[in-house]
Amino acid sequence: MTDSEVERFFATLAAANPQPRSELVYASVFELLAAVLLSAQATDASVNKATPALFACAPTPRRMLALGADEVAARIRTIGLYRTKAKNLVATCRLLVERHAGAVPRDRAALEALPGVGRKTANVVLNVAFGEPTIAVDTHVFRVANRTGLAPGRTPLEVEQRLLARVPAAYLQHAHHWLILHGRYVCLARRPRCEVCAVRPTCDHGRLQSSAPSRYRPSDSA
Repeated sequence: MTDSEVERFFATLAAANPQPRSELVYASVFELLAAVLLSAQATDASVNKATPALFACAPTPRRMLALGADEVAARIRTIGLYRTKAKNLVATCRLLVERHAGAVPRDRAALEALPGVGRKTANVVLNVAFGEPTIAVDTHVFRVANRTGLAPGRTPLEVEQRLLARVPAAYLQHAHHWLILHGRYVCLARRPRCEVCAVRPTCDHGRLQSSAPSRYRPSDSA
């Protein structure tokens, strides 16, 4: 994908969805952090089913800490790896209270020092909560970046670094949301929906599909 095609790629996505947003449901920076932590290896939909009741009784780090890991686990049983996530969430709340006066820090190193919070989660919080031009590389972003030729890489970090270098500054703020949503609903893992893809003309994979010889033969209709 050429630089001009990268510009067209994001301009097309931006025109279709000017203000993309996370599909996780939250009402504060802390709830965002908790929801993203819980979403690892799980769908946003499954997290959204469990968190309303959890956040209703524990909307702050102090109240989540008071709830305890066993009670948190009981309330998120429908989310994959719920026991480990409950322990990490409560441990994270303890550090938020002890080190940050109960606030979510606006600092990558401080975020990544929290249990269960890796680079991807930190990038989401920095971008969504604090407006930082970071790109969180999940499975959808990784797939789209490689399949389209936008930013091929062997690891999430390599893809992230290449995306940061290639995405025009005007689109950096929302780039990871556009890529996540595109991967979630159009550029699917098993069968990408190239026939309805708005960015197909700029996509390496899309062009390859378009140039492939047709399998139709006149005799097929006989």
